Amino acid sequence: MPRMPHTPLAMAVLKLLDEYSMHPYEMQQVVRDRHLDSVFRLKSGSLYHTVERLEQAGLIESLETNREGRRPERTVYAITEAGRDEFHAWLRQMLAIPAQEFPQFAAALASIVHFKTEEVAQLLLHRALLLEAELAAGERTLRGLQEEERISRIHLVEFEYGQALRRAELGLVRSLVREIKDGTLDGLAEWRAYHKARDAADSEQQRKETDV
Repeated sequence: MPRMPHTPLAMAVLKLLDEYSMHPYEMQQVVRDRHLDSVFRLKSGSLYHTVERLEQAGLIESLETNREGRRPERTVYAITEAGRDEFHAWLRQMLAIPAQEFPQFAAALASIVHFKTEEVAQLLLHRALLLEAELAAGERTLRGLQEEERISRIHLVEFEYGQALRRAELGLVRSLVREIKDGTLDGLAEWRAYHKARDAADSEQQRKETDV
């Protein structure tokens, strides 16, 4: 039996089918209606591929295929008992055990010494401005969902998690910018010395090429 894909998209499919049977197009609609698209990205091609793999793994099954008017045929899927057991076990693990993730920003931070301090400060400042805008937009969305659409907090905790991550990241970015600018960042002298040596080497190389 094929192995179940442990991806956010597979989690989304199993989550939705654990509630009730539906076809993939409806899954996309539900995600949009519940404002879950910041957590689950249900692109059509990837979604149908994931549905196919889950069915092959015996975790979901097709119930019926129907057609409305001139619309393409749509297959309704349901979660199987094995799928529900797998989904619940996976969900328990994800809730209880921190996962080792590899975010792009962390990879970029590991490489900041390849740019000069002034450029890094400017890039991080730009990121801080974008994070501030995202936080403000998120707060407006959160208030609207709670006040206008009357959505209870239990259905918005994943949104709060995203906001918490942005606040933490913004705090780190602001701190780095401040310490680079006021010269208090530990290791700053070595960082600048590294680029001073590189500039000197580049200048010497250019002089030799000019002499030739």
